[in-house]
Amino acid sequence: MPVTLLGASEIRALAADLDVTPTKKLGQNFVVDANTVRKIVAAARVTAADRVVEVGPGLGSLTLAILETGAPVTAVEIDHRLAERLPTTAAAHGVPDGVLTVVAEDALRVTALPGDPDVLVANLPYNVSVPVLLHFMEHFPSIQRGVVMVQAEVGERLAAPSGSKIYGSPSVKAAWYGAWRLTGTVSRQVFWPVPNVDSVLVGFQRDGEPRGTEAERLRTFAIVDAAFQQRRKMLRQALSTVLGGSSAAASDILERAGVAPTARGEELTIEDFVRIARV
Repeated sequence: MPVTLLGASEIRALAADLDVTPTKKLGQNFVVDANTVRKIVAAARVTAADRVVEVGPGLGSLTLAILETGAPVTAVEIDHRLAERLPTTAAAHGVPDGVLTVVAEDALRVTALPGDPDVLVANLPYNVSVPVLLHFMEHFPSIQRGVVMVQAEVGERLAAPSGSKIYGSPSVKAAWYGAWRLTGTVSRQVFWPVPNVDSVLVGFQRDGEPRGTEAERLRTFAIVDAAFQQRRKMLRQALSTVLGGSSAAASDILERAGVAPTARGEELTIEDFVRIARV
């Protein structure tokens, strides 16, 4: 029996049955278009050989599209009403036993998942998308690639190259783990309720080898935060508090790392920040 997808009317009926009203607090906007969820799964290149983790499955539209490929799915859902209903919905749409695992927890607090997922696919709540992504990349090194749907502004920042106006702390921290790219746009009209922002798909591929140790990551991220908290200042000033306590001490460290003390944070690549941290 093939897996079938949810339609717009069934999604609204499910929400009514569960007394679920999509909330801004949880960043909930449910996808009600089958073509869109299939587009996300195709962009992630999901096959039956993958082990997928989905964050925020909601009523299950994207979940069923992933399960349609034959891949097992671990779905992390903070709303207990949605988490409890999802297995029933899956079974009613032809999903066999044993391929869907639902974890009823806050995605920002999860540090262990069954099955060592290697692909992340999600429609991420707008208000926590970057923290969730960085949390999963940090705690689940088994995740090798993925595609997430996020607010356009957030997605563009994640994929931004150094030197661009929108390049910032999320861009650098994401680059610690691998390469990020925009893979498509999503119409507002495929959501219920219709959001007042545009959405994009962002794909990522984890680097083959870790960029550094955990201690180096923490030092690098602290330097990145300081650089972009005062992004208009030269690095010798912006980093003085984290590199020796003075502009002179910061300048010395920057020069030894091969970075101009007069540069600004948006000019530096992840490799530059890592060199500073190591010095």
